[in-house]
Amino acid sequence: MKFDILKNSRYFSIFVTIALFLLMYTVGSIAFPGFFSFQTFFYLLIDNAYLIILAIGMTFVIISGGIDLSVGSLLGLTTMIISSLITKHNVHPFIVLPFALLIGAAFGTFQGYLIQTFNIAPFIVTLGGYYLARGLCYIVSIDTISITHPFYIAASQFQLNIIGNSFISLNVIIALVMLLIAIFLAQYTKFGRTVYAIGGNEQSATLMGLPVERTKILIYTFSGFCAAMAGIVFTFYMKSGYALHGKGMELDTIAAVVIGGTLLTGGSGYMIGTLFGVLIYGVIQVLIMFQGTLSSWWIRIAIGFLLFVSCLLQRVFESSKITLEGMQKRKKNA
Repeated sequence: MKFDILKNSRYFSIFVTIALFLLMYTVGSIAFPGFFSFQTFFYLLIDNAYLIILAIGMTFVIISGGIDLSVGSLLGLTTMIISSLITKHNVHPFIVLPFALLIGAAFGTFQGYLIQTFNIAPFIVTLGGYYLARGLCYIVSIDTISITHPFYIAASQFQLNIIGNSFISLNVIIALVMLLIAIFLAQYTKFGRTVYAIGGNEQSATLMGLPVERTKILIYTFSGFCAAMAGIVFTFYMKSGYALHGKGMELDTIAAVVIGGTLLTGGSGYMIGTLFGVLIYGVIQVLIMFQGTLSSWWIRIAIGFLLFVSCLLQRVFESSKITLEGMQKRKKNA
């Protein structure tokens, strides 16, 4: 009986993630005057829009049972390509931005092809992609390249009023559109169903006649596309390209996805959980900023602690499911 909530709810991990976010937000609102406001919440989205987009792509990868360590470096490479072409070569952003997305998708496709065709572990392939993309950043330039094109200035200053004087930026709109697209892909398309099937049992998915090979490549294509889109959003946020942009961001992305309830073993996870995983990451940042005396390294400590707890809960959840399935089989046999 004590496992009934795990048995009856497919969304147990999402409930835990949302409850944790609400708890942390409530504690912040009680502890710090001014924390509880619409604009503070919107700033969580504004400051982490690029991370939401990265995490969307990573969620598909982890649900399929893979991993992508190249997303942070690919984000940095995207910022370098965009800033170099716009600032140094005077190419219009309307040409540069689609080109950057194409580069990101092609990079992801290449990694997915290697993983699927040669049966190489995703960790190894994407680790190679991590170093390759970061090295290419320095080939473009070792210096910061500022973007002063009028389109970029207008895009970075765009604000959409939501409630009273509270506003969101263009980056948030892009991130939310990407989230809606990802939810549709995951829940209402054959591609999404195949991703879950691969993560649950790849061999069974193949025997069922699902397009496993094509889907695995497309998963990394979409992850690369999301990394490039996050790079575009990051350039709107920073108005520059720099070879160290996105350094370590792949780990933040994985942490946010896992805290959001996606199982590292694959087969289970939801985009809404990923969104709240990123928001939890943002709340920790804001709480430390409001506190004022703690070092920024406490963000890493808190995320590390939450990651341990999330992995432990995942393990308990999986063990509980196995126990319940065993009990049901024994009852049927009896």
